[in-house]
Amino acid sequence: MKDYKKILVVINPTTDHQPALARAVELASKSQAEITAFLSIFDFSYEMTSILSSQEREAMRQGVIDQRVAWLENAISGFSKFNININTEVVWHNRPFESVINHAMKGYYDLIVKSTHEHDKLKAVIFTPTDWHLMRKSPVPVLLVKEHDWPVAGKIVCAVNVVSEDEDHQKLNGKIINHALDLAKKFSASVHLVNGYPGTPVNLAIELPDFDANVYNNTVRMQHEQRVQYLAQAYNIPLENCHVEEGLPEDVIPEMATKLDAELVVLGTVGRTGFSAALIGNTAEHVIDSINCDLLAIKPDGYKSPLED
Repeated sequence: MKDYKKILVVINPTTDHQPALARAVELASKSQAEITAFLSIFDFSYEMTSILSSQEREAMRQGVIDQRVAWLENAISGFSKFNININTEVVWHNRPFESVINHAMKGYYDLIVKSTHEHDKLKAVIFTPTDWHLMRKSPVPVLLVKEHDWPVAGKIVCAVNVVSEDEDHQKLNGKIINHALDLAKKFSASVHLVNGYPGTPVNLAIELPDFDANVYNNTVRMQHEQRVQYLAQAYNIPLENCHVEEGLPEDVIPEMATKLDAELVVLGTVGRTGFSAALIGNTAEHVIDSINCDLLAIKPDGYKSPLED
């Protein structure tokens, strides 16, 4: 994979502490990347003031933008010692995720970086958080940042899908692993492949008296282990860095990330149906809520964002 040469950082307007910007600076220092600190703001009250003319409302909006530009310039000033080119961009938009994705596509950015936190599960059903939208709809890789450090000689977990042997799955696995290997080289980290396999279906054991659940379970496990080891050998990853566990991906991935004390989980996300039953839908969203480290979400080649329509 190519280096990250253009990094778009989503700024949190509610705090002066910007973990995403700090992480982007770490990455940029390894690849001489250019960073854009991006802030999307909106205040519905400025749109509803009917006593003001459109020109007056525009002037008020511009005044808010100017204030935020000054605040953002001050926020990035603390990173001047790193000698990295950091641009700023403040836009007025009522849907932050759309403004981020559109800016990333138009500017041909290589990576979107955003800080995240555990979401309220009930609210998330009604109001999908911005970072979930980014994972689903951004064609550009999205790095969601938590407070976990990236130490030298750390560990990077790749969530691979070996259920199907079709070409699309293989390409996405390769893309995930290549991103991880590139980052591992920059940070002297080790890459680990993680895969979850399904347990024995309960209905089979009930409906078929002669069904041997242990034999079935061992057969499934061995198939998954062989496929994960094949991937490891193809990318020169030590076999001892292969981890195959029984369970759903959204459970196995966080458990292994915690066990390894990984600083990063890399997985594939697909924004459309019919491609993958293992890492589609809510898996990435469950994982980001269950890990205490960063998550890098990657789309398959050829993915087209619904915002491009």
